[in-house]
Amino acid sequence: MTRVELRQLRYFVAVAEELNFGRAAERLLIAGPSLSQQIKALERDLGVRLFDRDRRSVSLTPAGAELLPHTRDLLERADDLKRRAGRLSGSQPVRLGYANWLPPDLGSRTAAVARVHVDAWVAPSHTQAARVADGSLDLAVCWVRTEDLERLGLRARLIGADRLYAVAKGTDTSDLPARDTDVLIDDDITSWASWNGYAEELTQTVGARAVRISDGAVTGPAYFDHVRRCTRPVLNSPKGQTAPLPPDLVRREIVAPKVYWTWSLVWRASEDRAGVLAAVDALCEDVGDLGIHAPDAWLPAGDPYALHG
Repeated sequence: MTRVELRQLRYFVAVAEELNFGRAAERLLIAGPSLSQQIKALERDLGVRLFDRDRRSVSLTPAGAELLPHTRDLLERADDLKRRAGRLSGSQPVRLGYANWLPPDLGSRTAAVARVHVDAWVAPSHTQAARVADGSLDLAVCWVRTEDLERLGLRARLIGADRLYAVAKGTDTSDLPARDTDVLIDDDITSWASWNGYAEELTQTVGARAVRISDGAVTGPAYFDHVRRCTRPVLNSPKGQTAPLPPDLVRREIVAPKVYWTWSLVWRASEDRAGVLAAVDALCEDVGDLGIHAPDAWLPAGDPYALHG
C-alpha cells in the first residue's frame, strides 16, 4: 500500500460529514474535481470503497462508516502531535524569506507551532530558493520549477497562487484571450530570471507576444508607461497584483487559458527539525488547489503543480 496522506484523510472526513462533494470542496477550499480525484486515490490506496455515489446522492459504504471514527481519532492524534512538537520546538526560531507575497494569516497559522521570523531581505525567487539550499534561510515563499527543487535539494508545497491579468488602455474591460496579450521580458536576467523563464514559456505556449525591455519595468510605475506604449494589453506580473491602476488604464481578465503563477513554500529535503516541519504543515494545511487545476488553467510545464498526462 502506498503512503496515505493526512490531507486525504481530512478530505474523507469532510465528504463523510457533508455527503456532498460540492459542499465539501467549498468547505475545503479546493476544486471539486481535485477532491474527487483525491478520494479515489485514497480508496485505491486503502483498497476499499469509502462512498457510494451517483448523480444525485453520496453515502458512506459499510467500510467507510467503519473507518470514519478511526480516521477522526487518527487526525485528532496527529493534531495533538503537531501541537506537542510545536511546544518542543518553540524556542528555536524559523527563518522565513520571501520574494514578494506572504499569506496574510502567516502569524496566526504558525503561532502555535513555531517562532517564525520573516527575513527583512526581499529578494527574487531564485535567490531565496538558493538561500534555503545553503542554510541562510529555513523556509522561503517563492516561485520554483521542478528542476530547481531537484538541483538545489529542496522540497516544496503549494502555499498560494495568483491569477494574472492584463492591463490595457481605454475603457474595454471584456475578457481577453491570452494570445492577444503582450508579455514584458527584461534584459536583466539576474533580477528577473524567474519571471523571464515563466514569461518566455507563456509566449511560446499560448502565442502571446514577447516585448523585450531593459529598464526593469516589469512592474512599478514604469510598467504603466509600457502599457501606454504597447498596442495590445500587457500581462501583469505577480509583483504588480495589488498595485492600483492609473485612471487611464483598465484591468482585463485573461481567459483561454486562465494564466496562473504559483507560490511555493520551500525547505531543504534533508530538514529534520520539528519546528521547521511543523511550520510547513501549518502554513500549507487546507490550502487547496486555488484554481490551478481547472481545465482552462495554465501553468508552465516545469511548475511543480502542473498536471501531466
